[in-house]
Amino acid sequence: QVQLVESGGGSVQAGGSLRLSCVAPGYPISIYSMGWFRQAPGKEREGVAAVNIDDTTTYADSVKGRFTISRDSGANTLYLDMKSLRPEDTAVYYCAALHTGGAPLSPAYLYWGQGTQVTVSS
Repeated sequence: QVQLVESGGGSVQAGGSLRLSCVAPGYPISIYSMGWFRQAPGKEREGVAAVNIDDTTTYADSVKGRFTISRDSGANTLYLDMKSLRPEDTAVYYCAALHTGGAPLSPAYLYWGQGTQVTVSS
């Protein structure tokens, strides 16, 4: 069982930036395909960004050019750098590990974190 712990959420004004972090104590994140998802109230969980084991990345159209997914193997941490935030980015953001099939932004991941809230005000 891989435990994922997200942090870095908070409240910002539109146009602001945040960095989300995801750690997996005891498990090397570099060997996993990983992704960031978000879920707004009343909406389905959607894929935001993913990084494959070969470090290729995939982004949702809604965040391209604004969000960057990366990982630091030394720190064993996955990041999501978010800039130019918009009110519609408000959601609980989840880290996921070990993609089991399908498109990279499909929710077919084996392990999930508990989520961190991001709130963007206009």
